[in-house]
Amino acid sequence: MTESVEPKARPVDVDTAFWLWVSSLPLLAAGQIVDLVATVNDRLPTAVLAMSVLFVVILASVVLTFQILMRHGYRWARTLLTGGGVATIVYVATNLFTVERPTTAAVIYAVSGILGSVLIAGGVFLLHRKDAHAFFTR
Repeated sequence: MTESVEPKARPVDVDTAFWLWVSSLPLLAAGQIVDLVATVNDRLPTAVLAMSVLFVVILASVVLTFQILMRHGYRWARTLLTGGGVATIVYVATNLFTVERPTTAAVIYAVSGILGSVLIAGGVFLLHRKDAHAFFTR
């Protein structure tokens, strides 16, 4: 007699972490685009600005793809998101204090960057809890 092995149900921590990551993505992308448009060096050629915005959109699409793969149980996607999340938090924290921006752009960047970083930190924490860790088997 063989026992039927059912796949493990996705833990609540993984779903919550996924939605925290998904919520942080538009915040951080919007903050980066505002930073591109409103920095002190406003003499960027239009082509450079367009390519920079396109790069942000492509990067956000790749991160969203990794988030979806992570939600399906791929351990390597969780690893990449964890490393990228830590790098993003460090990048936002250093840019908050080292780049001069006009007041409105500084407030938008600070709010979106801080909220996005907190959401990422929460998502990373939840992805490495015991139940969530056991879920990642691929």
